[in-house]
Amino acid sequence: MRNPASPRGAASDNLPAMNQTYVDSYYSRTLADDRRRPALNGEVSADICIIGGGMAGLATALGLAERGITNVVVLESRQVGYGASGRNGGFVSPGYSRSPAALIDTVGVEKAKSLYGLTVEAMEVIRRRIAQYAMPCGPLVPGKLNISWFDRPKELKRNIAFMNETFGTALEFWPRAKIRELYLSKRYYDAVYNPNSFHFHSLNFTRGTAAAAESLGVRIFEDTEATGLDLKGDVKRITTPQGVVTANQVVFCASGYMGWLLPRLRLSILPIGTYVMLTEPLGDRLKTAIRGNHAVADNRFAPDYYRALPDTSILWGGRISAVTQPKNLDALMMGDLLKVYPQLAGVKPAVSWPGTMGYTTHKMPLIAQMQPGVWVNTGFGGHGMCSTTAGGETVAKAIAEGDQTYRLFEAFGLTMAGGPVGPLVAQGVYWYWQLRDRLKR
Repeated sequence: MRNPASPRGAASDNLPAMNQTYVDSYYSRTLADDRRRPALNGEVSADICIIGGGMAGLATALGLAERGITNVVVLESRQVGYGASGRNGGFVSPGYSRSPAALIDTVGVEKAKSLYGLTVEAMEVIRRRIAQYAMPCGPLVPGKLNISWFDRPKELKRNIAFMNETFGTALEFWPRAKIRELYLSKRYYDAVYNPNSFHFHSLNFTRGTAAAAESLGVRIFEDTEATGLDLKGDVKRITTPQGVVTANQVVFCASGYMGWLLPRLRLSILPIGTYVMLTEPLGDRLKTAIRGNHAVADNRFAPDYYRALPDTSILWGGRISAVTQPKNLDALMMGDLLKVYPQLAGVKPAVSWPGTMGYTTHKMPLIAQMQPGVWVNTGFGGHGMCSTTAGGETVAKAIAEGDQTYRLFEAFGLTMAGGPVGPLVAQGVYWYWQLRDRLKR
């Protein structure tokens, strides 16, 4: 679906939906399978119709199919994984964009532990599916580091103790001496290491999830924008440019590229642009800066995140914008990299790309039954590669088994994300975060 609020100039995002290909990126350049799926032409019926072919929609579809509900149709307006699901940093770790401490503040310790536990379970589901369906998204490189830009080791240790004691994590404190042996930057101090996280090829995983769902009977239509809805009655009707889907239940999983098909849901989603760059391969020069192979992010309010790839190139992400896309994106992203690793001056970018995430004001996904037979499973911006699987499993269990786990998300419902002025507010918040980072340092 078109996203009228996406940052201007965001690659091909503002072109008509039909027949769009993936944005030029590391992921699209290294696809394991580039098969294009047909558009819907005619009328089909299904038990479940899922709108949105990103990870949330595909995880829901596969979760239903694994539970025996295979008469499922997925409508994707472009290609599966076209949006954030196929453009991100490729980090997979438990949790949500909302911090665990903030979860406790809202719902209490026990519900917070249950919510966090859904993402821990999802990590195992992801690993199991990659192996079971032979998804070509490896290598799965273990470990994620959250490196501090600030000389505050006691604060990190307190946070580690809190997470390990409250949520049963296995986080480790890595002192700055160890960090600076692996990541040769004067910007860095100590770090938190999560051994249960990993990084991988996110677009190949998303496409692998689609293929796995299809192998169980799910039908996926690309280049098929949902343009009209009739959600009254027991049978729902979804119209597209060249067809119609009738279904007993509908699940809305579109996010940052959502149109105005369901205005109340659209008003709860704030489209936020973010950016990623791939460098040229560095060869032996990589070791002058990066000697570790973990996923890395820093702990600023507005962080960078990156990882070294097997061919010695660097995948570097960061920045957000809610109004316009930055100009000279290659130079801007390379400038961010050189602030951390000035010894890499002269390295050239291979490609840079934008993407749009769907955020909620409470930084939690929207997982709910809006009315009988109408579900939402969206809003995973900023922390989605694991939590989308958790959301898909939650909704699939609710539909297939009558499971009530989805009610854990009731405290995080549809909230106004600012409407037309929302992007302006978000941009102001980001600038405020950048100022706080400078003051804190």
